Amino acid sequence: MDDTEVLVVGAGPAGLALACALRLHGIAVQVVDSASGPASTSRANILHARGVEVLDRLGALGDLPERALSAITITQHLDGRPAITIRFGDVGLGDARPALYISQADIEAELRRRLAELGVDVRWDTPLADLVQDADGVTALLGDERVPLRCRWLAGCDGSHSTVRKLAGIGFPGVRLTEGFLLADVHADWPVDRAGGHGWPHRDGPFFALPMREEGGADDLWRLMAYDPAGADGVQGDEEIVERFRRLVPERTGRADIRIKDAVWTSAFRIHRRLADTYRRGRIFLAGDAAHIHSPLGGQGMVTGMGDAENLRNRVLVPVANLPAVQRRAGQLASQLWATYRRGPLGGGGVARRRPRPGDRVADLICLRPTAAPPACTPNWAAAGRCSLRAGTRTRA
Repeated sequence: MDDTEVLVVGAGPAGLALACALRLHGIAVQVVDSASGPASTSRANILHARGVEVLDRLGALGDLPERALSAITITQHLDGRPAITIRFGDVGLGDARPALYISQADIEAELRRRLAELGVDVRWDTPLADLVQDADGVTALLGDERVPLRCRWLAGCDGSHSTVRKLAGIGFPGVRLTEGFLLADVHADWPVDRAGGHGWPHRDGPFFALPMREEGGADDLWRLMAYDPAGADGVQGDEEIVERFRRLVPERTGRADIRIKDAVWTSAFRIHRRLADTYRRGRIFLAGDAAHIHSPLGGQGMVTGMGDAENLRNRVLVPVANLPAVQRRAGQLASQLWATYRRGPLGGGGVARRRPRPGDRVADLICLRPTAAPPACTPNWAAAGRCSLRAGTRTRA
């Protein structure tokens, strides 16, 4: 293999996005992955607003908004009735982009498409066997034949069991939590609104149903998720997990009008919470699950907050959760548009009160050309009447 400026180990969302961003800055990149080819299962199935922005900036959004279901709402049901509806979209942070219900496999495919446009293809079936770093770079030994590849920088984006992290000697402290969860993507007949997701708090644990879209398929694909320590311990295969869900649906939701036909993908797992000792060792960096893992249930605290509230009396929970301010706050937390790097090494520090500060996200602005004509916005967002500022464009607000 030819030497390169940056070697990215891992062709998941983090690794692919990093490789695209580097290529957009003219940096030579190679991407390797130990898998034999791209994953076809959905795994994550929601892309929040910040993720949509990242893909858009990388030119990797493609037609995902057209193929996805817009995650406009998530409704919590109490006593068998819809009680709390959280709305996504413009959550007061200068962005009109809704979250998208879309398979992680589809997101990765768009990132690979964009990376190929930028001149890089993923090298599959190429595991990292070893690495040696010095003051000038890193020598990676790849595959069973330990073929050497020299790079100036190496990025470990190879997941929670990261080989890069282990070879670099970076600790991954944390705890294995006792919670067990079941996941299944199923075809089901179920007269529930597919405009958004649904949740049912229950004394034995929450139950969630999220609509999914399948290329060329009927509108009957659902992601089911249930807290179920006993079931997660006792089931092994797809059929056992599906049968467990057939029992859990009426128990947790109080509804008997669902008919699960078959499963596309299933999983039983336990949650770990871990954080790498450092994100960098010399010329080696970690990103994504290689650096941090936590609960997959949304990841921004919104679902956890609702779970904390499930024991409150309905007369307190429902009026408070339906307050506009609470609705906006829940949407803001989920969107990740609030994230800032102002305290990082490039943020500049200081206590200046002006906004935005170095490291903050710059909200979308309505821009005009020097002729006062509206710009040619990205088609996906033209209906929103907004246009993201891009480096090198000459526009005025």
